[in-house]
Amino acid sequence: MTAVTPIRLDTDRTDTRRAPHQGARRGYRASRTAWLLLAPFLIGFVLFYLIPVIVAVVKSFTTVTRASTYGRASEVFAGLGNYTAALGDNGFTGSLGRVLLFGVIQIPIMLGLALVLALALDSAVVRFRRFFRLAFFLPYAVPGVIAAVMWGFFYAPNLSPINQVLAPFGVQPDLLSGNVILYSIANIVTWAFTGYNMLILYSSLQAIPPQLYEAARLDGASGWAIAWRIKVPIIAPSLVLTAVFSIIGTFQLFTEPQVMAGVSTAVSSTYTPSMAAYAQISAQNYGLGAAMSVIVTIVIGVLSVVFFRITRNRAAL
Repeated sequence: MTAVTPIRLDTDRTDTRRAPHQGARRGYRASRTAWLLLAPFLIGFVLFYLIPVIVAVVKSFTTVTRASTYGRASEVFAGLGNYTAALGDNGFTGSLGRVLLFGVIQIPIMLGLALVLALALDSAVVRFRRFFRLAFFLPYAVPGVIAAVMWGFFYAPNLSPINQVLAPFGVQPDLLSGNVILYSIANIVTWAFTGYNMLILYSSLQAIPPQLYEAARLDGASGWAIAWRIKVPIIAPSLVLTAVFSIIGTFQLFTEPQVMAGVSTAVSSTYTPSMAAYAQISAQNYGLGAAMSVIVTIVIGVLSVVFFRITRNRAAL
């Protein structure tokens, strides 16, 4: 009787040969899908951010000349002339110092209020959290122009309900005067952005494991001790993030003072760096306006890096 030898199919070798091709095909499909999903953002980033930045940098090294009074305008290379003119402009350099003072005063107050509100919403004693969270965030949803117009009405000496309340006490503050207008604008910004920063900090608090709180209570920690010794150190990176956002926003301050310029003579066309650059661009002095914009960008970058380095160890970044 003849023995039949079974035929062995080398399926393992076949699968081994096909596996790399299938893996490469899957990787290609995943990569293509990722690029397709990122495409809208990348297109917008290139068109509305990267290209304008490049154009501004190029324009900052050019100036417009004319062969005669009514001759044809032409752009020529100006070297560092626009930067020298910008740094020699007392209005522009004064605006840099003004917004720096604005940030030193306004940012700590705003972030302090945001932190207190976030801790209050995260505590167990506060009820109706959704209502208060929406109420605190609502000012941020109001457009900046409308908010500035509204507060301009509150500040107007003849119309202000604030003055009407203080009148019986013999107090009639002029909140639009040159000595006070900077702090009046700071109040508008604080009112608008405290809820925005509060929401970021509150989201960070919600990500903390509740087991930490239970362990702290078993060790006898009070609510205040848990807040300042556990919650605040853990959300320190979020505090740094909101501070950097606030630094950037401070040097981009434009809407509020621009609206206040219509109701207060104390706000000039160069009150903030953004307004100074806008005034030059409106006068078709594009090179000088672009140079001012680049200087502001450099100042923001330097301050952000310095702030990150100062807070990196404490915030464990």
